[in-house]
Amino acid sequence: MKVILLENVRKIGSIGEIIDVKRGFARNFLISKKKALFASKKNIKEVEKIKQELSKKDLDKKKEAKLIHEKIKNKTFEIKKLSTENNELYGSVKPTEISKILDEKEQVKINPSLIQPSKEIKSLGNFEVIINLHSEVQTQIVIKTVSQEETK
Repeated sequence: MKVILLENVRKIGSIGEIIDVKRGFARNFLISKKKALFASKKNIKEVEKIKQELSKKDLDKKKEAKLIHEKIKNKTFEIKKLSTENNELYGSVKPTEISKILDEKEQVKINPSLIQPSKEIKSLGNFEVIINLHSEVQTQIVIKTVSQEETK
């Protein structure tokens, strides 16, 4: 299925580019998230008109992403969780939890879908987490899980 990109998408293409993708990817991700339009003649003409505007919006998003990157890069955030004697967590640390901590500690709102732990956080220790802020801006933080003492 041919679509026109409305923003830069990592490993896919850039604004105004007409690409051929699988129907499900186009419908369920690109079009539903307003990252692309179906490539009809009418839409192609429309995108040509608004291409500069889209590029300007993308630059603004990129600037904002760089500011967030500078604010949180290489920082360590601590999460207290209940754990067993052999340092395993009850449950795991999910991207939504990481997103909440970033909001509380740094006043930075990041969609959990942009947060990618390098591996599942299921034990105590330090874990690297990659955050995709923009198609061209990535940052890395460290999540440190520590034992939360049970109060009896």
